[in-house]
Amino acid sequence: MTRRPPTPSGRVTSAKIVIAGGFGVGKTTLVGSVSEITPLTTEAIMTSAGVGVDDTRQVPGKMTTTVAMDFGRISIDRDLILYLFGTPGQTRFWFMWDELVRGAIGAVVLVDTRRLADCFAAIDFFEHRRLPYLVAINCFDGMQYHDPQDVRDALAISPEIPVVACDARNRESTKHVLISLVEYVLTMRRSRAVAPA
Repeated sequence: MTRRPPTPSGRVTSAKIVIAGGFGVGKTTLVGSVSEITPLTTEAIMTSAGVGVDDTRQVPGKMTTTVAMDFGRISIDRDLILYLFGTPGQTRFWFMWDELVRGAIGAVVLVDTRRLADCFAAIDFFEHRRLPYLVAINCFDGMQYHDPQDVRDALAISPEIPVVACDARNRESTKHVLISLVEYVLTMRRSRAVAPA
């Protein structure tokens, strides 16, 4: 992202971004890796109540789950601060998503290509609300198994929606995802501003 000159008044602009995706895809990890403050998490130990509800076959070592949200903050430059809100991944907590997305400029849909179908609900949610989003492929074990174009085709999303690879554990990688989303949102807003009425 090109460095922007400071705003004339020296005012700091803030924006809200939602991090969404399926259960166990790495949303809490992403927020924690990039946040410049100690992130607020609502991780709870998974209990027997989740047996038969949460599918942990693809994430066998997962012992905790987000039950409300994750929250973090990152300063992109002197005058732009992003506030990050990670959604809970399980369907029983989706009733909270409407409140979490209120006021957001855009969203990151984090995907695990081993469980691609888990992100369909998040994509449908943001498309229905016309909230700009990008798809971030979480490269587990540091390996990118699928080409972004193949993922785009599998998800049947529009060609203008960015699809990027990332490592949710790596600060620079996740920062790049957030910058890509901000650039995409700005591009969309500019194109709407010049579109004929």
